[in-house]
This record gives sequence, structure tokens and C-alpha cells, in this order.
Amino acid sequence: MDNLFLIVAVLSFLAIIVFAILTIIQFIKKDVSKAKKQIKFTGISVAVMIVSFIGFGMTADPVEITEKEDTQKQVETVAKVEETPEEKAAREAKEAEEKALAEQKAKEKAEAQAKADTEAKAKAEAKAKAEAKAKEASVPREHKSALKKAEQYAKTMHMSKAGIYDQLTSEYGENFPADAAQYAINNIVFDWKENALKKAKSYADMMNMSNSAIYDQLISEYGEKFTKEEAQYAIDHLE
Repeated sequence: MDNLFLIVAVLSFLAIIVFAILTIIQFIKKDVSKAKKQIKFTGISVAVMIVSFIGFGMTADPVEITEKEDTQKQVETVAKVEETPEEKAAREAKEAEEKALAEQKAKEKAEAQAKADTEAKAKAEAKAKAEAKAKEASVPREHKSALKKAEQYAKTMHMSKAGIYDQLTSEYGENFPADAAQYAINNIVFDWKENALKKAKSYADMMNMSNSAIYDQLISEYGEKFTKEEAQYAIDHLE
């Protein structure tokens, strides 16, 4: 039906063109009555063309076509959703298998990464140990001896870092060369504040000295040679 309306509309359009040309000819010939008749036919053709286009538009309703397409899609979707118990079981089994496979791959990847991290850590530790061993091997014997002596003075006599250096280099003490003594001071690891506190306690217990006198003795160039910070820590924590 929509094709018929379209054909009528096209024929009406052609008629409009023909009648319009005839109208112009009649006006040129000055035949007014015939010209008016051609104008009337032209108007009728225009009306027919308009009605035909309206009829075509109504018969070719896009909404109806869209609804049919949507209905078809819904039918197809329902057909897909409505699966048999066997199909459902097969689908669930496949999904479970895919999930298990994905979890296995993730586990293997994590284990491989952990193994790589462990190997890298082991290599780094081995390298650090080798470097430390090589560094230690390159240290002169006298330097190592000075370091061991410094550790003994720090642990047993609770001396300061400066006091230990003087004892190591003193001709009346250990008589180490300056570079060996400096190596010992640079590499000794000790809590000098605790040593200052232990020295302060010994002065307080054995000599009954005041806090001010103990502080002066701790920082004195002719005394213990602790730093002011270390000495103040000792006084602040002296009981």
C-alpha cells in the first residue's frame, strides 16, 4: 500500500510540472480562461501529491518496524536464556574450569614472582657478604687490632670516643698509628650516651660528686672527653 501512495505522489508531481508549463503558455497566448483552468488542475495535483505523501508516511510507520525488531530480539534473547538442564550444567562446568584455570595461573605467577624475589634477595646478600669480606681482607692487620682494642675500652672502661682515640695513639697507651686509631673510631658502633651515664654513676657512687662537677669532668679535655650532649644525657638520667 505504501508503494501505491508513493507512485501517486510521483505522478502528481509530474502533473504539477505539466500543468504549470501549460499555464505559462496560456498566459503568453493571453488566453486567461484556459490559464485559470490549468491553475485549477495544478492545485488539484498539488493536493493529490500532499495526500499521497501523507498516506505513504502513515503506511511506512518506523515505530511499528522498530517494535517488530524489538519483539524479535526479545524472542531471541528468551530463546538463549531458556537453556536445558544439560546445557546449564555444561556451562557451569565450563565456567568452573575456566575459573580454576585462572586461579592456577595466578598462583603459579605469584609463586614464580616469590621465587624470583627470594633468588634476587639471596644474590644481593651474597654480594654484600662478598664485598664485606673483600673489604675486611683489604684492611691492614694493625687497623683491625686497633678496632678490637677500641671495643674493649668502650665495653670495659666505658670511655668516650675521643678518650679511646687518645688512648690508642698515646705513646703511654697503645701507641697505634693515627690512621689505625682513626679507622677504629670510624668503625666502632657503640652507645656513647650510655657510657657517659655509666661514668657519671661511678663518679657519683665512688666520689660523691655533684651533678655540676660530674658534668665538668665528663666534658673536660683533661677528663673523660665526652660531648656536651652525651654529658647532659648522663646528668639528666642520673639517679
